Formats: sequence, structure tokens, C-alpha cells
Amino acid sequence: MQVPRDRKASFNPIMVPKDGNMVDGIEYVVLPLCAKVMNNCYIGERIRKVYNFDVPTSTISRITNKLAGNIVAWRNRPLEPIYPIVRMYGIVFKVPEGSKVINKTVYIVVGLRRNGKKEVLGLCLGKRTSPPPFG
Repeated sequence: MQVPRDRKASFNPIMVPKDGNMVDGIEYVVLPLCAKVMNNCYIGERIRKVYNFDVPTSTISRITNKLAGNIVAWRNRPLEPIYPIVRMYGIVFKVPEGSKVINKTVYIVVGLRRNGKKEVLGLCLGKRTSPPPFG
């Protein structure tokens, strides 16, 4: 994108900043779609339909690779030695499997730190639709 030139360089575009491009910030669109396990071609088609511009699959791949690095770093982060309260939540998703649709549950384990802040300790994919037995 070319920015019009003026003698005092006082023109500041609002939508796309100087020396920027339209793809800046597209990570916020690509990452949620990637989290829903959509492939790069499908993500590109969705962006084309919704935002009316093309994003190369190589750019989408670069963004999803950045996400993969963040996931590895999150998995290897140090945890607190003690969490006074630990809770488990489950979100049920309908997932196509072959010719039928099945329920899959993502379990989210949240711990309360001693300073009062909550922290996600882990995520687990299960097939059960009812919560696991406690106690």
C-alpha cells in the first residue's frame, strides 16, 4: 500500500499505518480459526469471504507456526508448588466423525494461586459428555 506524499510528512493514515500492510493484525483473525482446527486453505477462504482480501497460505502457515511455539512454551512453563483450590470445567463440542456427529469434551483445569489469581493448569480432550466423578 502506498501512502500519499506531502512536503511536511504530516499525513498519517488511520486504517493502515505508515510502512505497514493490510496483513498486520490478521493474527487475531487467523489464530481463533486455527484453534478450531481449520486448515490453512479454509482459513484463507474465510478471510477472503469476510474481509474481501487474499492472505497467502504461506502467511497463514507462518502465523500458525508462531502459535505452535507459544503452545510449547505454555506447556513447559513452571507451575506453583501449591494451589489452594483446583477446579475442573468441561466444554462439550459437537464434532463430525465419519457420517455421524459425536460429543467431545474439553476439560479445563484451573488453579487458584496463593495471591488470588487464577491460572489455567491444563487442557484435556475427552470423549465423555458428563463430568468426571469427583471425590
